Amino acid sequence: MKWHFYDSDETYGSPRIRNELVKEGWTVSERTVGLILREHGLRSCMARKFRVVTTDSKHDLPIAPNVLEQNFKATKPNEKWVADITYIPCRQGKLYLASILDLYTKQIVGWKLSDRMTTDLTLDALKMAYAAKKPPKGLIHHSDRGSQYAAKEYREQLKQFNMKPSMSRKGNCYDNACIEAFHSILKREFIYSKPKFKTKEEAGQKLYRYLEFFYNRKRSNSTIGYMSPVRFEQCYYECIA
Repeated sequence: MKWHFYDSDETYGSPRIRNELVKEGWTVSERTVGLILREHGLRSCMARKFRVVTTDSKHDLPIAPNVLEQNFKATKPNEKWVADITYIPCRQGKLYLASILDLYTKQIVGWKLSDRMTTDLTLDALKMAYAAKKPPKGLIHHSDRGSQYAAKEYREQLKQFNMKPSMSRKGNCYDNACIEAFHSILKREFIYSKPKFKTKEEAGQKLYRYLEFFYNRKRSNSTIGYMSPVRFEQCYYECIA
């Protein structure tokens, strides 16, 4: 149990540790795992309430209709992507993370970290996602109505990639709940439970390790059968082969 706790960088609680033990052939209840963790003083990290506004919706740029309409279920990879920006605290200065999440695999397919919250930030994340996945025509790309996503350059890039733009209704955070939930997990498990990043370079290196190696390839997700996003995607393609 201790190994799984520390191997997850102290982010796993009793449900996920119990699931890992079951995979290894152990028969144990979640309650028993929780009791043993408490006996050893092992507690998964908790969130701190902190919010920085990252949506600039006060603009006259075109707004796409809400095509997604809170239908967060997808039937295959690269059918629906959701995108958002979040603030990353750093002693050297503010940082912003643009992320794109696949609603089927729960994988972060594209991301970019920058000290400027510009259209280039979101464009770089989009280009990374497209280069990695080469999605088919008609993918729904959903975001809030921030200026970075409503910008002409971003809209043109979506068109070039044959993606269907979708935007949240004004002031309705539930329309983009899945990517906001991911950012909440990121901050609970990785940002606010650890010392603040000293430099922007350190933040970039550690975020890369968390996103690419831990979150995408290792962290079990309860909504996809306690698999990692990458493993869940592999299972999909193995099943249809």
